[in-house]
Amino acid sequence: MFRFLFVLFIIIPIIEIALLIQVSDVIGGVATIALVVITAVLGAKMVKQQGMGALQNAQTQMAQGQMPAKELFTGICVIIAGVLLLTPGIMTDVFGLLLLTPAIRNKLAAGLASQATVRMSAGMQQGASPYTQQPHSMRDQHQTEQPTTIDGEFERKD
Repeated sequence: MFRFLFVLFIIIPIIEIALLIQVSDVIGGVATIALVVITAVLGAKMVKQQGMGALQNAQTQMAQGQMPAKELFTGICVIIAGVLLLTPGIMTDVFGLLLLTPAIRNKLAAGLASQATVRMSAGMQQGASPYTQQPHSMRDQHQTEQPTTIDGEFERKD
């Protein structure tokens, strides 16, 4: 956790400042500031548009009784993109705009889904979770036993 916070609050701002200095040497200081402000304004507009679209799609799917997993992932990506676009800097703006691109989001979702599938199937083979499938011999043993039911009453006396 410390490394993540170190990168987030120390390394990323240093990279952003270095990029801003290099860009200002090429296009000028005023143009660099204008570029950062324009990307923040356009990014906020895109975040609002895509966020509302994801919300409407999620509501439609929930009204139909479906789980809006794709829309929830889109919403998370849009929120992260909004934070990145509102953060002054060039690198964060690039990552924010990439997260607003549906093709990039779809590839990211597919990659995360494949990682989750691999971890789930690996956990099922190792039997690490109580929710994993049991071997056939254990399932057969549990099916022959009768369940035990304990019935009683409880009264609280203070």
